[in-house]
Amino acid sequence: MVGCGKMGGALLSHWMQGNEQFTVVDPALDSAPDGARLVPDRSEIASETFDVVIVAIKPQMIDDILPDYASMLSENGYVLSIAAGCSLSRLSRLMGGAPAVRVMPNLPAAVGKGVSGLCADDKGRGPALAHAETMMGRTGTAVVVDSEDKIDRVTAVAGSGPGYVFEIARAYVAAAMEMGFDEDEARALVLGTIEGATAMALEPGAAGLEDLRNSVSSKGGTTAAGLDALNGDGTISRKMRETLEAAYNRAVELR
Repeated sequence: MVGCGKMGGALLSHWMQGNEQFTVVDPALDSAPDGARLVPDRSEIASETFDVVIVAIKPQMIDDILPDYASMLSENGYVLSIAAGCSLSRLSRLMGGAPAVRVMPNLPAAVGKGVSGLCADDKGRGPALAHAETMMGRTGTAVVVDSEDKIDRVTAVAGSGPGYVFEIARAYVAAAMEMGFDEDEARALVLGTIEGATAMALEPGAAGLEDLRNSVSSKGGTTAAGLDALNGDGTISRKMRETLEAAYNRAVELR
């Protein structure tokens, strides 16, 4: 694993639930998760080979650093990248033509509730992708998509998604505080409501989201009044479309 920042460390802590053995190369780390070997520099493992090289460094560092690892990949190995904006073709080229798999994770992987998108190049569709999907499954939900463009769309929907949810929750908590609740009370009310509603929607055989919404609302009631103020003119629906489009367009710019 080349680099192990906040996201890389979060993923690694769950990846280690499997049978793989991990070596982390990162000069900035003082320690790695229990069971992982940490070395500060590639030179310490230059004579070794590995089944997977995991790219967890900043995209702008990849061209300079990754080629040094090409010779360390085993004959049937592959390169797995969690770096945004680095294409499969670029990864494969820098790693001497190796099969390549890209992953777009999101931050809740830190608590085993992540949602990740995966895609592979032609050589990576098979054992490499299957292994990557198994590893990402340990961090939450893993969704395999059939194109790199969809990875950018995953970025817009799920990769950046926790930020949207936190912002909505922040505004919801602030509104509750304006109604007279203190911050602890508002957080408990709002985050508990979000957690409970999400759990209901995720129940096996749960009704559709529109039906669930309607089940809370009765004509002329309090929920109906709130919903009308929230999205009666379609503002929320429009803003969500604009949010996803803006994030997707930025992801495309970073390719």
